Amino acid sequence: MIFVWAEDQQHGIGYQGTLPWHLPADLAFFKKTTTGHTLVSGSRTFASYKKPLPNRKHVVLTNDCETPYPDGVVVLHHVDEVLAYEREHPDETLMISGGAQVFASLLPYVKTLIRTRVAHTFKVDTVMPTIDYTQFELVDSQVRAADDRNPYELTFERWERK
Repeated sequence: MIFVWAEDQQHGIGYQGTLPWHLPADLAFFKKTTTGHTLVSGSRTFASYKKPLPNRKHVVLTNDCETPYPDGVVVLHHVDEVLAYEREHPDETLMISGGAQVFASLLPYVKTLIRTRVAHTFKVDTVMPTIDYTQFELVDSQVRAADDRNPYELTFERWERK
């Protein structure tokens, strides 16, 4: 199980159900990282995609039993169901994309963290749950300089549980 997210300098990850920024380099990194894998998200994060993202299987973790989802989207209602799904599909890599409640509920089970740090502070209403990074080892870090289309420096990090 892998967490994949971007956060600002104050650990902000969302504003009004969407990303607080538009950074094409971050979106391209997310696409490259998650394509071909199973994307697990909460209902608000899934809604922010507007439609299922291509070349990814989608699992939505939600308490809502009423909202219909597009064909092919797997809907689960409890963390135990996500863990069972992972056991029953060992050939799939589960990429957890948020939101904050989903990250918090799956934090004890995550093996890998793929974090994009955005070198700026934004107006946010959602922050990343606290992660004890002493339980993880930083194994890769790449800095991407700001440019005309991406006005903030980005740092792409990969952490593995010790």
